[in-house]
Amino acid sequence: MSKLAPRWTALAMPLWMLAGCLPHSLESTEAGVRTVRLAAFGSTGVVPEPYAPGQTYFFIPIINGWTVFDVGLQNLAMTTSRDSGAREGDDSLRFKTADGNDISVDVTIAWRLDPSKTPYLLQFVGGSTLEVEERLVRPVTRTVLRDVLNEMRSEQYYDTAMRFKKADQAREACAHYLGPEGVLIDQVLLGEHKFNEAYEQVIKDKTVAEQEAARLRSESEAAAEQMKRELEVAKGQVNQTIETAHGDAAMAKLSADASYFQRDREAQALMAEAKARTEGLRAQARALAGSGGHNMVKLKVAEALAGKPILFMPASGGDLRTTNMNDLITKYAAMQAVGASAPTP
Repeated sequence: MSKLAPRWTALAMPLWMLAGCLPHSLESTEAGVRTVRLAAFGSTGVVPEPYAPGQTYFFIPIINGWTVFDVGLQNLAMTTSRDSGAREGDDSLRFKTADGNDISVDVTIAWRLDPSKTPYLLQFVGGSTLEVEERLVRPVTRTVLRDVLNEMRSEQYYDTAMRFKKADQAREACAHYLGPEGVLIDQVLLGEHKFNEAYEQVIKDKTVAEQEAARLRSESEAAAEQMKRELEVAKGQVNQTIETAHGDAAMAKLSADASYFQRDREAQALMAEAKARTEGLRAQARALAGSGGHNMVKLKVAEALAGKPILFMPASGGDLRTTNMNDLITKYAAMQAVGASAPTP
C-alpha cells in the first residue's frame, strides 16, 4: 500500500485541480489577461499572451488572477458642460493661440484598446480600461492637442476647414505616441471654443465686417457682370441695326444702279433713234438737193395738177412758142407750196 500511495496522489492532484477550475467568459468587446500567482513550475506574473474576445477559459481562481479589459470604442469627452464631460465642472482644453490669446476648446477623443497589448497595459499602466484612460489616454492627448492647436491664430478658429485640418493632425500625433502603448486613436473632434469676452467680441465684429465686405464685393461683382451683359446686348442691337442699314443701303444702291442702267439704256436707245432719224433726214435732204429732188418736185407738181384744166395765155404779147413750160410749172408749184397765188398765165 505504501508504494501505491504516491501514484494515487499524483493522479488525484490533476483531478482535484480540474474540479476547482472556474469558467471565465469574454464578450465580443472584452479581452482577458491572466496573472499567475503561484507556480510549481515556471515563473509567476502577467501572462504575455492575451485571451481573445468571445471565448470561455477555465482557471483555478486561487493561483491565477483574471483581469478583463473593455476593448470597445471609448469616448473621452473633455468639455465645459457638467452633463456631457468625463469629469464634473469645466474640463475643456485651455491653451494660448499663436498670437497670445487665451482660448478653451471642447474636445472628444474616440479611442479603443488594442487587445494584443492588454497584458502590457495591465503590467505597466493599469488594471482596467478606466485606469488606462485616466493614467495614459487623458494626459497624453491633452498635451499633444495643446502642441498642435496653439499653432493656430485666433481668427482661424472660425474657419471650419482649418479646425478639421488641425483635428486630423492632432489625431495622427496622438496615434503616433499612443499606438505603441496599446491605445488606438480613431478620431479627434473639436467642439465649441471660447475666447475671453473682450476678444470674443472683437473677433465677432471683425468676422461680421469681413462678411459684410464680402457681401458688398459679391454685389459689386454681380452688378458689374449685369452691366457687361447689358452692354453686350446693346452692342448686339447696334450691330444688328448697322447690318440692317448696310443691307438697306446695298439694296438701295442695287435698285439705283438698276434704274440708272435702265434709264441709260433708254437714253441710248432714244439717242440712237434720234441719230438715225437725223441721219435719215440728212440723207433725204441730200437726196432732195440733187437731181432726184427736182424730179420729185416735178412729180409732186404733176400729181397736184392731175385732172385740173390748164389754160396757157400769152401776156403782154408773149409768144407761147417761146414759153418754157417746165420753168413755168416749177414756179407754179413753188407758189402753191407757200400759199401764194399762181401767176396769171
